[in-house]
Amino acid sequence: LGRMKPVIVVHGGAGRIFKEREEGCRAGVVRAALRGYGVLKQGGSAIDAVEEAVQSMEDDPHFNAGCGSVLNEKGEVEMDAIIMDGKNLDSGAVSAVKCIANPIKLARLVMEKTKHMLLTDHGAHLFAQAMGIPEIPGEKLITERSRERWKKNLEPDSNPEEFQKDLGTVGAVAIDSKGNVACATSTGGLSNKLIGRVGDTACIGSGGYADNHSGAASTTGHGESIMKVVLARLILYHMEQGMSPEVAADTALDYMKTRVGGLGGVIVVNKAGEWAARFSTKQMSWATVKDDNLHYGIYAGEKHIKSVDEALASERE
Repeated sequence: LGRMKPVIVVHGGAGRIFKEREEGCRAGVVRAALRGYGVLKQGGSAIDAVEEAVQSMEDDPHFNAGCGSVLNEKGEVEMDAIIMDGKNLDSGAVSAVKCIANPIKLARLVMEKTKHMLLTDHGAHLFAQAMGIPEIPGEKLITERSRERWKKNLEPDSNPEEFQKDLGTVGAVAIDSKGNVACATSTGGLSNKLIGRVGDTACIGSGGYADNHSGAASTTGHGESIMKVVLARLILYHMEQGMSPEVAADTALDYMKTRVGGLGGVIVVNKAGEWAARFSTKQMSWATVKDDNLHYGIYAGEKHIKSVDEALASERE
């Protein structure tokens, strides 16, 4: 009685996805969605599912989070992440963290092991050590592609703004069989950003928000624009006013575009288990699993559907 059908939705970042990276991005969001759904299917919690999905994408060099993160002006990886539990509005976040593989795990520990919600830079580093999180050399997170792009952006006639078009963040939202919702978001930020720059991802209400009373959202896109309109919370506000996830997402993205000229994307699930993946950029890789069906796409209007069994079989090949 009163058991929800679990749903997970993931995104691998909004922006421009170059042709040669499309397959990898599609495969990466599909894998993350299947892993998160696996948790839910076994009766696991929404919070465990979103953490699992995001960790899967942090470990995938196709995405700007964890391994594969873009580099700051000094050529280093600095990452931000957030996680939030819709049951009691508990949240944990980290910003400007270096030398760890999975910032989302650290964010979860901040939520569960401290009285705080956000730890940054050196303090986050000390906390990670105290929690026994293995430190890895910063170079381990740097891909050839990130280094190439960083060099290109250093050239005197370069326009880093141009390169921000394929920025990304990774994120997940879920509702579990008990009707609890959760969100998680993780990113390497903007290419060639100032040292210490923190975007929307680590900010509650901007990079993500989850509340059992309405639903959960995770965002991606131009961080400074997202922060100006507190995008994730704005979407939930629209759903509280009675909008469907899709209309709420489009309304909020439209407002961000007209008000501050910002582009982005969002994934949303409401408390009834209805979901949406919407974006104002050219592309956003996304995937969702509901009723044992996998849906995924990258371009506006693109939607592939497979049964979970079929998708899992091709994963194993």
